[in-house]
Amino acid sequence: MNRHIVQSSASIDGDIIGRPLDRIDGVLKVRGLATYGYEHRAASRPAYGFILGATIGRGRLADIDTLAAERTPGVLLVLTHRNAPEQAVFGEPTTPEVPQVFTRARPVLASDAIRFHDEPVALVVAETFEEARYAANLITCRYEQAKGTFDFEAGLADAYRPARANAGLATDSIIGDVDAAMNAAPVTLDQTYETAFASHNPLEPHAAMAAWDGDTLTVHTATQTLANIRAGLAATLRLPLDKVRIVSPFIGGGFGSKLIVHAETVLAALAARKLGRPVKVALTRQQMFANAGHRPAIQHRMRLAATRDGRLTAFSHDVIETTARCEEFAEQTAATGRSLYAAPNRRTTHRLVRLDTNRGEWMRAPGEAPGLFAIECAMDELAEALGLDPIELRIRNEPERDPERNVPFSTRNLIACMREGAGRFGWDERPRQPGSRREGRKLIGYGMAAATRANYLGPTTVRVTIDAQGQIIVQTDMTDIGTGTYTILAQVAAERLGVSLASVRVELGDSTLPRSAGSGGSWGATSTCTATHHACLALREKILAAAREHERSPLHGANIAEARFARAALSIGSQSHPLREIIAAVAPEGISAEGNAARGETYQSFSQHSHGAHFAEVSVDLDTGEPRLRRMLGVFAAGRILNPKTARSQMIGGMIWGVGAALTEETVLDPRHGHFVNHDLGDYHLPAHADTPDVDAVFLDEHDDKANPLGAKGVGELGNCGANAAIANAIYNATGVRVRSLPITLDKLLPGLPIA
Repeated sequence: MNRHIVQSSASIDGDIIGRPLDRIDGVLKVRGLATYGYEHRAASRPAYGFILGATIGRGRLADIDTLAAERTPGVLLVLTHRNAPEQAVFGEPTTPEVPQVFTRARPVLASDAIRFHDEPVALVVAETFEEARYAANLITCRYEQAKGTFDFEAGLADAYRPARANAGLATDSIIGDVDAAMNAAPVTLDQTYETAFASHNPLEPHAAMAAWDGDTLTVHTATQTLANIRAGLAATLRLPLDKVRIVSPFIGGGFGSKLIVHAETVLAALAARKLGRPVKVALTRQQMFANAGHRPAIQHRMRLAATRDGRLTAFSHDVIETTARCEEFAEQTAATGRSLYAAPNRRTTHRLVRLDTNRGEWMRAPGEAPGLFAIECAMDELAEALGLDPIELRIRNEPERDPERNVPFSTRNLIACMREGAGRFGWDERPRQPGSRREGRKLIGYGMAAATRANYLGPTTVRVTIDAQGQIIVQTDMTDIGTGTYTILAQVAAERLGVSLASVRVELGDSTLPRSAGSGGSWGATSTCTATHHACLALREKILAAAREHERSPLHGANIAEARFARAALSIGSQSHPLREIIAAVAPEGISAEGNAARGETYQSFSQHSHGAHFAEVSVDLDTGEPRLRRMLGVFAAGRILNPKTARSQMIGGMIWGVGAALTEETVLDPRHGHFVNHDLGDYHLPAHADTPDVDAVFLDEHDDKANPLGAKGVGELGNCGANAAIANAIYNATGVRVRSLPITLDKLLPGLPIA
């Protein structure tokens, strides 16, 4: 069975956890040897599929003529709802239980119904991709169009209360009386903020290669969680779970868009079965906008009440979000503030407006990224109304305990992040009066915002083996979505077993390996490293027992109470023997042990979060209204940092994501026809290097012993929490123009800028 094996060539030993090491998979990637899903070489020549999407937003496919496509040279198959193999039924928009969202059947070409624009209506399979794409353009479709709902604002009056928010969080939370507090307070704020539709756009498009061996299906694809894709595909095709194997050793980014099975994977499997040969299917960049999820458009109403000295008496965040008519997704946006600031009267609510689009999906920092924009801009506005420094306002409302759960925080260094960041950034030099600092025709401003992200641990199993050569093998179906998972697992195993990094090889991304929680929710590193830690401790016990009890052991009968694992050797007292020598003698076939990670009691008895503070300096051109980032700093407290180099990369990437959300990124939904207008990277503007000239991230020393044995927390999404708000607040400080809708584009600024 072929698996991708990643191993370092660096002979590094000793205290390895916490060192800023290079990625052990880096050489493979820069040499082009890391094989991604679509690039996998099949055992026999693959065929290539191209998806044809619907050109209406809602209705039915009344007729489809595929004859010209079928007659095209090179075409092997044209799949439509008329000849697609039978699949399981999709079901209701909401699943009974949260986990079923990830594992439910997701049939494709199962009927003539059109639920959203660009939903697949046909798959053309040919000998080459170009032949398939050409033939797809020869298919003619006739639709019966139904009235669709594509206008968010027009549907606000029909917003409904979902049964739950994402991840099973409570839809609403109400403590005290916000309305009474607002009426009684001397200083209040009541404002509406808006965050736009946004699209994930990972570097690697969604793609899959499917091949059958009898009744067993193997799919090479890009996925963040193999177990979810395996279960969802098995449910869709009505296969036993053990008849489906998913392979995904390298992923070119996901950001939440690769957590569930999508159309390209299902269609590749269907076509491969009909043709009896491997089939590759990839979404084009344009197709990803409709078929690979998005962040919903959200309207936020923020209400804050405070005493004259800046103590919050009320905190209220009511959100209305878009969702799909065909499948509900309630981003947990209002839940973001439930643990952030102290206030006796509290209210957070979620309401949804049904549109005829594909479902929304988890997009980097779901909930926090849009939620903190509204919260932190509102806090900035309140600080100005009170005449307080924005940092001082936040300090005055620092909670001693979780304000809604009434449990202690496991760690909470938010104030330390703000103070450290203020000193490093030069916050004291911030213009006190908005619009008061100029450099030529540029207005200059500073802004800041708090960051918070809940810490999670997902059920994960890792197997660690030592062979007769002293080689350590770490195995789990965990994925590395570009974050450095291969590296940190090798670091944990090397340190716990007292071997060099070069002695550890890591095997990931194969569903035949022990199951992990996958990459998502910022829990991948902590969950998998915790399980690796436990597996290594269990393996040490097995090695010690064998060394003491086996007759051929050089340590036979020794007292193992003082045993030490270091420098690839086992030492007891004055005796020291290489691990390879011991294993070769007592277990030439090798010794294995498994370890697990799961949430414990500390998740109930403590409120666990990572925290941070963002600082931004911007310029705004007086003549064009163009806002530009000049520099940005993030200071974060996220538990023990397993690898500062890869973690810093994550934080900077998240901060740049926030730059895009603040200044450029918006997926525009046509309210007449239901299609995303700017569905490519020519019109959906992502930040480039020139847009992010000076971005830095630093970590405070922190160890959270309530989180896991390593004291670590997730970092993958924290950088994107609050970054957009810091930039928005900086733009206000520069111009005196408060823009409450993202992205902040020049057309929103120009009318308020001074003429002179």
